[in-house]
Amino acid sequence: MVQKFQTSLDGKLLTIETGKIARQAHGSVTVQLGDTVVLVTVCMASARDGIDFFPLTVEFEERLYAAGKIPGSFFKREGRPGTEGILAARMTDRSLRPLFPKGFRNEIQIISTVLSADQENPPDVLAMIGASAALSISQIPFNGPISGCRVGIIGDQTIIYPTYEQTGKGSLDLVIASSKDAVVMVEAGAQVLTETQILEAIQKGQDANLQVISMIEELIRSCGVDKVAFSPPSGPDSGIRARVAEIVSNTLAPAIFSGKEKGERDSDIKILEKEVVHRLGEEEVPEMEVVEAFEDLVSSEFRHGVLDRNIRPDGRNSREIRPITCEVGILPRTHGSGLFSRGQTQILSTVTLGSLSEKQKLDSLSPNSTKRFLHHYNFPPYSVGEVRRLGGTGRREIGHGALAERAIEPVIPDENEFPYMVRLVSDCLSSNGSTSMGSICGSILALMDAGVPIKAPVAGIAMGLIMGKDGQYVTLTDIQGLEDHIGDMDFKVAGTTEGITALQMDIKVTGVTQEILERALEQARDARLFILNKIGEAIPAVRDDLSPYAPRMVRISIPVEKIGAVIGPGGKTIRALTEETGATIDVGNDGSVIIGSPNGESLRRAKEMIESLTREIEVGSIYTGKVARVIPFGVFVEILPGKEGLVRSGELSGDSGQNSEDELKVGQEISVMVIEVDRMGRINLSRRAVLDGNTPSEAASRQNEARRDDNGPRSFGPPRGGDRRFPPGQSTGGGGGFRPRA
Repeated sequence: MVQKFQTSLDGKLLTIETGKIARQAHGSVTVQLGDTVVLVTVCMASARDGIDFFPLTVEFEERLYAAGKIPGSFFKREGRPGTEGILAARMTDRSLRPLFPKGFRNEIQIISTVLSADQENPPDVLAMIGASAALSISQIPFNGPISGCRVGIIGDQTIIYPTYEQTGKGSLDLVIASSKDAVVMVEAGAQVLTETQILEAIQKGQDANLQVISMIEELIRSCGVDKVAFSPPSGPDSGIRARVAEIVSNTLAPAIFSGKEKGERDSDIKILEKEVVHRLGEEEVPEMEVVEAFEDLVSSEFRHGVLDRNIRPDGRNSREIRPITCEVGILPRTHGSGLFSRGQTQILSTVTLGSLSEKQKLDSLSPNSTKRFLHHYNFPPYSVGEVRRLGGTGRREIGHGALAERAIEPVIPDENEFPYMVRLVSDCLSSNGSTSMGSICGSILALMDAGVPIKAPVAGIAMGLIMGKDGQYVTLTDIQGLEDHIGDMDFKVAGTTEGITALQMDIKVTGVTQEILERALEQARDARLFILNKIGEAIPAVRDDLSPYAPRMVRISIPVEKIGAVIGPGGKTIRALTEETGATIDVGNDGSVIIGSPNGESLRRAKEMIESLTREIEVGSIYTGKVARVIPFGVFVEILPGKEGLVRSGELSGDSGQNSEDELKVGQEISVMVIEVDRMGRINLSRRAVLDGNTPSEAASRQNEARRDDNGPRSFGPPRGGDRRFPPGQSTGGGGGFRPRA
């Protein structure tokens, strides 16, 4: 039976419907906002044997027919998800994963398919709502429901579920997922907002989520089914746990809190684990139970040290940052480079500048068709001392790269001010916590080294959380690998000295309170200012000039009506300009022209040619052009791309007769003066005027006298009855002077 539920949010109608399509899925709903419709299905398989993780898979399918588009690939068919689809899937995954029962090992697959896209309302948050609703009405164990909400700010106005256009104009793009009682996930990009503004926006999103959660609860009461019975595995019995604790009672804490680097500490803990397995193996205790008991003990000992003794594995207190070093200009031929190290995390970032014609073309459901600023993140296996097959870019790499891109984008200068395509690449050389935040810091170093006039430096830091009993908790600044693995939260915050530009929060508990968020943001601000100070010590300001290996770009404006003159028929003129000068030329619909070249002379020449091409041809102007054609009564000279003028035989050589008509060849460069432009725009030229130093009027008088002597017309057009000077098969033509008949 079809069930439909609706709620109004900030004047927009959100609809959830079930029972109509995909009825064999274990849970299926469609979610609609405006004309954007997303189908979400969930299915569960049997538990997988021998695994120690929860096999949850979340997919986001962008069907381009949803927006009336045909895929741009050779096959004209959707392939693997694009960046936007992967980020949407990750956002849903991160929101839902903490809400499945601990120890649950059944394989779950969630598929969100965009069926209709109005290119106004983004589908990603609708997929999150749909996944929560589909899980809630299915037999799959799930500690929900939750809801997701996008929040924007334009001026002083906070907007719930903003459109693409509103998000683009606003100063905040925040997505919050939450349950009734707590925040589950946060993702945001901001135009330098304060911590207070971010917290207020999160609260607004939480209020909207409560409305949607109430609607999902009504849906559950109407058509929900009983959940599959699930009892969490009991794990090793108390006797095994006691034996493990007894064996390592005097050695485990010193191994965890030794102050050693990651590799040595992990090795010491592994040695203890092998010792426990060996000794209890002699007592015929199953190895799997011993390992589980040992890992539980490591987690318990770690939490006890942080919560009760305020110490961390490397000896820091809860607010302390690991040692930081910053270097710039370490690569000689890149346009800019930066090396950022924080503890054992080390990032090499490089920047490459290019023409705006190199913008990335997007084939997605959003209204955006190109991207001018890119940040790419790479995580090779050697960064953690592993051997692993190199393949394509993984979801984690795409997610980390997008987070850093979101953090840096607000400080990238507008293309009107800095007409370049900008690509950053961050390579993780060594990893022990928060490489995405290290990528932000390394990228800022590279941008400043490259001379990109950023609005302000940005730094990022990762915050952690250890929760105890009775509401006890500790927020940790600059978490490393072990603290991320055992801890309850990974909260990444990036920004300038003035405010936040991006944040991302993932948790392993069922939710965090506003109080925890407030404290984490306060600690993150202190850490961010500390790191920005370190960046300032390495490079106090953006370099005054670009790298000598970077292309130079110049922006000029031409009259809109002259755009066609620069482009030429079928792009002929602009191709000729590019081939002749070696420069890149991008012409905008508003008459803006961006010229780029690593060669200063090439840039200057292209600029002069475009300016000459678009200015009016004036009598008395002198041009150096190429002979395009030699005809019996003179030559045609191309003085500008696509513009030719006629030099009659009498105006080819000077008084001395040097450089006569017979010596001129096609392609030869000669200097000529414009002596006449008739009412049809045809151009008469004189080479003789340049050689002898005549004025335009002198040359024109001389030419007219020659015409009279020849009984020819004073103007370009032939006299009635034809012109005896034209050989058979030739006549006047439009454009630049005389042209042969085709």
